[in-house]
Amino acid sequence: MTSYQRREQLIEIGRSLFASKGFEAVSVEEIAATAKVSKPIVYEHFGGKEGLYAVVVDREMRALTDTLINALSDPQAHPRQIVERTALALLTYVEENAEGFRVLTRDSPKTDPAGSFNSLLGDISIRVEDILTEAFKRQHLPAKGVPYYAQMLIGMTVYTCQYWADQRKLSKEQLAAHIVNLAWHGLSRMEAKPELRFESDKAAKEAEKQERREIKEIAKRERKAATEES
Repeated sequence: MTSYQRREQLIEIGRSLFASKGFEAVSVEEIAATAKVSKPIVYEHFGGKEGLYAVVVDREMRALTDTLINALSDPQAHPRQIVERTALALLTYVEENAEGFRVLTRDSPKTDPAGSFNSLLGDISIRVEDILTEAFKRQHLPAKGVPYYAQMLIGMTVYTCQYWADQRKLSKEQLAAHIVNLAWHGLSRMEAKPELRFESDKAAKEAEKQERREIKEIAKRERKAATEES
């Protein structure tokens, strides 16, 4: 086995172990034993567990970044098409790189040497904000909520993908359609000034007023009944 082949073997083994156990639970001894090499070979190629983890994460980050940027980068596409394309692109990545996705979304070392998954989502959110800004303008909605809606869409999609990675009862096309159904129809029917309907202070005050009115009405009926009896 050449040095390059050995390095690739260790990367594959590391990705699999980090995906199944998390960074902290994996040791250099386990990596070496799984590869059937001595510990010094692992240190020679990567300097230790941290170096191997950094290479694994860097590869997955680049692959996922390219996937999502490509899906988000067509200025001529209809906004719904971009939402569909992005959801499907992420699900395709999860389907084809299940271990890599688990590595990115599992707990990482305190000092992440290759850049965190959250930083990737931050970069993606900026592009989503640009798309939403245009959509908000068309619907005459205030733009100050755009960053929050971008985070909502990203969080909803990512956590759904995490669940789907372990519970694949739907095809990626079916799940993408569900994601788009909630995201797109939610966006297309947004209110310019959304309010809590039942749990706000305003709603609580209205409920109190209604309760007082009902109490007064009951008391009125009771007095009337008492008068009629007398």
